[in-house]
Amino acid sequence: MTSDDLYLPRGTAASAEYVLDIRPERAGWTYSALRIVELSPGGSHTFITGNSEWIVLPLEGGCTVRIEESEFQLLGRDSVFAGASDFAYAPRDARVQIASGAGGRFALAGAKCERRLPARYGPAPEVPVEQRGSGTCARRVRNFAAADAFDCDRLIAVEVLTPGGNWSSYPPHKHDEHRPGEECELEEIYYFEIEGPGGLGYQRVFPSRPGGADVLAEVRSGDAVLVPDGWHGPSVAQPGHAMYYLNVMAGPGEDREWRIRFHPDHTETTGGYR
Repeated sequence: MTSDDLYLPRGTAASAEYVLDIRPERAGWTYSALRIVELSPGGSHTFITGNSEWIVLPLEGGCTVRIEESEFQLLGRDSVFAGASDFAYAPRDARVQIASGAGGRFALAGAKCERRLPARYGPAPEVPVEQRGSGTCARRVRNFAAADAFDCDRLIAVEVLTPGGNWSSYPPHKHDEHRPGEECELEEIYYFEIEGPGGLGYQRVFPSRPGGADVLAEVRSGDAVLVPDGWHGPSVAQPGHAMYYLNVMAGPGEDREWRIRFHPDHTETTGGYR
């Protein structure tokens, strides 16, 4: 895939129902998916989960989520920079309705899966928040659906908040090979929002194999980057403008796990993952 296939500026991956609609077929892979739906006050949206599990995550505003016979009230948040949000998990082969009295924007993070787990509510106070890195590599990670934080079949999803002027997703790392105990295969989506008008950031993905993914993108709110393979990082936030990104991951491994390998030229870097 070319850089034009992997960097999706706002609006270029929209559909009739979603302002962002990344399906596995669109991404050229098998598992990971992300949709963003915008609802006007009093609006609603209904979808069928099909062969995928989904998490409904408020980006701005709150909503009611009905999943078959279950109903969850999501308080949501004013923006992705305001704090962690509550969320709802919808299993495969289910009908889901999202309704919002005040309106808002809602992410649907999905993954093709096999097991049908029960519909559940994820409370915001129970979202594990991790302070990762130090100095100019410091950032905050909300592990709301990390592999060890919330039970899913294949889906892994986290949020990262990078202060203005800082680097995150650093040192560069990858997860495109099956190496038991060391690395696992995961398809990954980055969805970005930048705080403040005119804010921007940069995302780097570079090859781990001949002909692999190679992207250097200037990203703004609503943009997305696909990572089918390759070393990814850093994610760079413009000074004065905090960067948010939602990571959605899934892969073919028998175990749902997040194992990454760092680029050998950067393993001694301080202030990063280690």
